[in-house]
Amino acid sequence: MRIRFRAACLCAVALTSAARAQTPRIAASPTYQPGIDALDYDITLELPDTGAYIHGDVVVTLRRSPGLKRVRLDLVDGLTVRTVDVNGARVTAQHQGSKIDIPLDIAGDSAQVRVIYEGAVTDGLVVQKDARGRWTWFGDNWPDRARQWLPTIDHPSDKATVSWHVIAAPSETVVANGALVSAKPVRIRGAQRKETSWRESRPIATYLMVIAVGPLDRYDVREPDCHYGDAGQCVRQQVYVLPENRHWLPGVFSSVGPIVSLFERLVGPFPYEKLSHLQSSTRYGGMENASAIFYDGRLFPEEKVTDALIAHETAHQWFGDAVTEREWGHLWLSEGFATYFAALWTQHVRGDAAFRADMDRIREQILHDSVVAQRPVIDTAERDYMRLLNTNSYQKGGYVLYMLHQQIGDSAFFGALGSYYATYRHGTALSDDLQRELEKTSGRSLAQYFDQWLRRPGVAEPSIGWARDPSTGEVSLLVLQQDARGPFELPLPLMITRADGTSARLTVMVPAQARAIVPLPGRFDVQPRAIGFDPDRRLLARIAAL
Repeated sequence: MRIRFRAACLCAVALTSAARAQTPRIAASPTYQPGIDALDYDITLELPDTGAYIHGDVVVTLRRSPGLKRVRLDLVDGLTVRTVDVNGARVTAQHQGSKIDIPLDIAGDSAQVRVIYEGAVTDGLVVQKDARGRWTWFGDNWPDRARQWLPTIDHPSDKATVSWHVIAAPSETVVANGALVSAKPVRIRGAQRKETSWRESRPIATYLMVIAVGPLDRYDVREPDCHYGDAGQCVRQQVYVLPENRHWLPGVFSSVGPIVSLFERLVGPFPYEKLSHLQSSTRYGGMENASAIFYDGRLFPEEKVTDALIAHETAHQWFGDAVTEREWGHLWLSEGFATYFAALWTQHVRGDAAFRADMDRIREQILHDSVVAQRPVIDTAERDYMRLLNTNSYQKGGYVLYMLHQQIGDSAFFGALGSYYATYRHGTALSDDLQRELEKTSGRSLAQYFDQWLRRPGVAEPSIGWARDPSTGEVSLLVLQQDARGPFELPLPLMITRADGTSARLTVMVPAQARAIVPLPGRFDVQPRAIGFDPDRRLLARIAAL
């Protein structure tokens, strides 16, 4: 999704056995409409040669809890519902308040609901002329804007497979989620048209269900070997651009193969049938639609797409797309991961210095951000989901992963991510699910860590002093944390400058206490000349000297 900074890094880590196994757990029950679980969408859209007036025919296959008599599909009132059928029989449905209320007077626990509708789309599907007067249509659903053009259960907790059948002018290129099924001529309303069908066989959230339609040229990214996806399929990558931008390809898109290879090694096989990168119309710099990443089209004429942006959106294919945050307040499970994995890519290709520079910039953004000071990363109270696109979800979420990686090491960190991905792939997860996997591999409780960094606003603000006891030679720190929101547990790096000018580094654990005495290991025959706290500025902390 929207990316606002570069990121960076890497150590070669083998796939864990859990990641190799790739056996996803049964998806948790959707929370948005209890008792209803959308399983599949079969979507037929007829697009005009010009303009935004669409004809839609959508079949939703769903499962209901026993005795549940109604289902509500999200669809804005500006579109006109012509008919609604349930299991082939016409029903009377109410369309108001951007909901279609549909009776389920049927036997059994499954149903097929068919909605035929039409109207002019004003959001969700971005319909406009490009700079040369050519019409384009691009889905742009985040966070809950699929309802602007599609009747769906529009919430990330309810993922489903999707088929697209897009009827458009024969000259238009049509791209959507999943694999291309067919493209064939059809005659509609007396005119020659083309129907292009795509099938996404993995369940995805509605905010990721998109089409791209326009005068797009396809460039196939050539690599020595294909990537093998989670079903053993060969995953190819393509770039779709307006014809006038094709001349500079592959350009920065030569990085797409190595980016996928890196993330496969760190987490697990790529989750979808293909990966397309598209010049598009989107309100974001990039949008991570499953198997079809959309980039702001304005970046292409001057070749301003960066490999950091590509890495960020590609990381979402694992985190956010395949493993989706069940509730919007846990958005950091998507954006924080994409932020940190873009950083890992930068380290991989540009080295540790570039990685450190990026992490330093991220840290400074966090320390000076007013939203960070006032709201937690896991922000379940926020109902304006656009406001969740903030420094908490991106930078702080990514930095929290970075600090944890440093604390528990490569093996435990990437082992947990592989297990988390294998367990929740094609399903949904919450922050507690990630915490549980990290605790398994690290062998330690992370309740305090997750609480202080993700469930509280702000950062640590300790006041620290030190003194030497002449009678014992022991040096101790006095750490005061008087913030009403609670003290932090901190692995505090120290730089000790001895009396003779030599120095040594060590890390001590500061307990989560309002007032703590922390003895340093060893005996100091002479008082140190100085002790520096967090000398490399790795902690999310403002440290004051006592």
